[in-house]
Amino acid sequence: MSARVNIAKTDAAAYKAMMGLEGYLQTISLNPIQKELIKIRASQINGCAFCLDMHTKDAVKYGETPQRIYLLNAWREALELFTEEEQILLAMTEEITLISHKGLTEETYQKAKTFFDDNQIAQIIMAIVTINGWNRIAISTHLPIMK
Repeated sequence: MSARVNIAKTDAAAYKAMMGLEGYLQTISLNPIQKELIKIRASQINGCAFCLDMHTKDAVKYGETPQRIYLLNAWREALELFTEEEQILLAMTEEITLISHKGLTEETYQKAKTFFDDNQIAQIIMAIVTINGWNRIAISTHLPIMK
């Protein structure tokens, strides 16, 4: 693939704004595994190799099991491996990432309200929005996988 623009260097202000979102996500109530599940699942949907590589490695560092990572793409068929709370996070991630399909459905939103308060739901949405932004940056700029 051809070398493309490096946004961090070419438009440092835009990159700094994205990093501001990333900094905010370090302060939210989700635990590190929950955050990585969101990042991995969105990156699977978007086909972002750079982000998948990074966040699967991060998830393992935080104690995630390889089995759950391997089966994340088929989590609905492996429900016994994911808590109900994680299942809601994954459903939200899929529906928000695939926003043009149906968006965040009322059913999923109502289920989320049984596990999360309004502030946490806002945080989850921002986590999903942020990784989708990073996926789009990484894919459109051909960020290389770290070896």
